[in-house]
Amino acid sequence: MTEHRVNWLELRSLCQELMMKEGMREEDARICADNLVDADLCGVESHGVSRMTNYMKRLRTGVVASRGCCTVTKEHGSSLLIDGGNAMGMVVGKFAMDRCIEKARENGCCFAAVSHSNHFGTAACYVRMAAEAGMIGIAGTNAPPNLAPWGSSEKYMGTNPIAFGAPSFHTPVILDMAPSVVAMGKIILAARLGKSIPEGWVVTKEGKPTTDPVEGQYGTLLPIGGAKGSGLAIFMEIFSGILSGAAVGPHINHFWNDFDHPQNVGHFFCAVDVDKFMGLEAFKKYLEQMIGEMKALPKTPGTEEIFMPGEIESRKRQKRQAEGLVLPDSVYEELKALSVQYQVDFTI
Repeated sequence: MTEHRVNWLELRSLCQELMMKEGMREEDARICADNLVDADLCGVESHGVSRMTNYMKRLRTGVVASRGCCTVTKEHGSSLLIDGGNAMGMVVGKFAMDRCIEKARENGCCFAAVSHSNHFGTAACYVRMAAEAGMIGIAGTNAPPNLAPWGSSEKYMGTNPIAFGAPSFHTPVILDMAPSVVAMGKIILAARLGKSIPEGWVVTKEGKPTTDPVEGQYGTLLPIGGAKGSGLAIFMEIFSGILSGAAVGPHINHFWNDFDHPQNVGHFFCAVDVDKFMGLEAFKKYLEQMIGEMKALPKTPGTEEIFMPGEIESRKRQKRQAEGLVLPDSVYEELKALSVQYQVDFTI
């Protein structure tokens, strides 16, 4: 398979310029491009620029508001209720976490529930914002149904991710995970690249295991830890959808093939100001001690290093920023086709 090594800054500029062609404000387009390219930098290609064609179609058809504005509809000392205005989910997510961080500086913590939004990319981006501001961050979202309640083969919940971030002296400790064994985006990407998938990721509509991603993308994903993963996905629906008044489960419109109806995705965000508790420097020292103790523990056979959550992704980001991103030929050609369609210089 042909691959293309590209500069991440040039790739980000290309994505930003493309989205501006569909009427997005320069800053909003930059926020979205940052999120997508960061996913590729971190090795989460399923949420990266491979989605650009679909994002552009959603903007072009108007199913996402290119200039949607976020509105705080209810506000108290440590809480926010936000209407995303059907804007791009990354724009909504940054607005919400920025406001959470601002209010947490005043009150110690802030929790925001968000409705009328769209797919917001990787949840890690938002908790990293909090960690870089010296705070513990939590972020989550719901999504169109791909996961079944435990005991059923009929999908109802989304692969609703949750992320946590904590500040440290070095790389923030960041966990970004779905309650499913794998995100549906990875199965969709495998189908586009013509690759098989491991058995145990998904079952067909008939409830049978499959390694075919084309068949799998119409099936039901399997939860982590059985009933525990299913329960986590249900509570993500409660935090993201029920609490905010957004859509839940099968009432969320599809990201990939519904270009007539807004998704009405729900999110939640939380920022906790560490300085209001034990003090930021003391927190970092304590965390550094814990990390050092964990890394010094005896390793299981075949293990060379014990990694903290987010550490592998951080190393990939640094390496790819320095050496370039490798895009599969199919993704590269899609970006080239978009550049021709929108008369944008293809500079990557």
